[in-house]
Amino acid sequence: MINTKDILETINMIQQENLDIRTITMGISLLDCADSSTDRACQRVYDKICRKAENLVSVGENIEKEYGIPIINKRISVTPVAMLLAASGGDPVEYAKTLDRAAKQVGVNFLGGYSALVHKGFAAGDEALINSIPEALAETERICSSVNIGSTKTGINMDAVRLMGKIVKRSAELTADKGLVGPSKLVVFCNAPEDNPFMAGAFHGAGEPDCVINVGVSGPGVVRAALSKIPDADITEVADTVKKTAFKITRVGQLVATAASERLGVPFGIVDLSLAPTPAVGDSVAHILEEMGLEQCGACGTTACLALLNDAVKKGGVMASSHVGGLSGAFIPVSEDAGMIDAARNGTLLIEKLEAMTAVCSVGLDMIAVPGDTSEAVIAAIIADEAAIGMVNSKTTAVRIIPAIGKKDGEEINFGGLFGVSPIMKVNTASPEKFIQRGGRIPAPLQSLKN
Repeated sequence: MINTKDILETINMIQQENLDIRTITMGISLLDCADSSTDRACQRVYDKICRKAENLVSVGENIEKEYGIPIINKRISVTPVAMLLAASGGDPVEYAKTLDRAAKQVGVNFLGGYSALVHKGFAAGDEALINSIPEALAETERICSSVNIGSTKTGINMDAVRLMGKIVKRSAELTADKGLVGPSKLVVFCNAPEDNPFMAGAFHGAGEPDCVINVGVSGPGVVRAALSKIPDADITEVADTVKKTAFKITRVGQLVATAASERLGVPFGIVDLSLAPTPAVGDSVAHILEEMGLEQCGACGTTACLALLNDAVKKGGVMASSHVGGLSGAFIPVSEDAGMIDAARNGTLLIEKLEAMTAVCSVGLDMIAVPGDTSEAVIAAIIADEAAIGMVNSKTTAVRIIPAIGKKDGEEINFGGLFGVSPIMKVNTASPEKFIQRGGRIPAPLQSLKN
């Protein structure tokens, strides 16, 4: 049970250490909206979202006031739209515009699920949706997109990898005059989870209920504050402190998730206990790693510190909630983390070190700005490298990369708001063109044979 002491203990975390609920995300299945007519299907999609999510924002605001816990975002994830497109055909951008209109109507800030799952190949609707992503993200405000191109069970679809290199670059070009919002809302996954509440990668998986509430907690500032009180502790005590702190943070998420589920009459799905940073000072995963003893994030030892943090967060959080899922761990988005931004500016944090860190973090290469003239093949190869880490290690990895059109490495780009500021990172430009053009599928690794 969650008692008064548990709630009161969080007050200092909220007021002094940036503890918040990063998102309440309602997952909505749109499978029953499929129709041979695009117009009819879009109308059904709009009606169902507006019906199911009508009270999502107001309930979130009421919980926030009642418990005094900041709830930063209220969001929606939906069935991968490529599945609906298979039934109706037509212009997939019409679905994107419908979803955007519904998101505005119910008041959520983002809606995820303009997605396709192509880890083993392209089904009907998949290629049409993927090819429409740049236009869809350029013509909408609140839609987020994701594509799953690999998994431990299936290997990596290199035809999809090659296509996504092109799509990411095209998305940047179409939104170059809009702050590059296109690629900032596009994630390429390996082992994508079906219940992730965080954008831009959220979608409502086919194995999920008709409607569900998933909550994403945060609180890197809380973890850093706890570690600052034990400056001379050994590593075992550091890990134990992170576990205890993660437990407290996750209990707050459980409280909010349970309340939202009851008031909306929707099943409680999972709490994602990821430490999700922001550009605000004091809300940084990088600063946690530095509190452990690094001069700056990116120094030798960074991967080891991150492995400790990720593991301890999961161990502490899993005891605090009946259902933990999503991604759960520590995010390392460069532009959204004040410490990561500083480390990248100073040249301490390089893209190669970030790739090593993704082997032990919660997701992958997230919000990485690269020079605008980075080729489609290099972007595709970065995606392939990250997918390989996820495939072999049976973990989720992802790439959200932003080709900064018209800019070179060493410059910066300001995305504004949650997306923050990103130094443009230098990329190895030796050509992987021939490898990428081969296509086909990288076979699943031996560890996929677990039955």
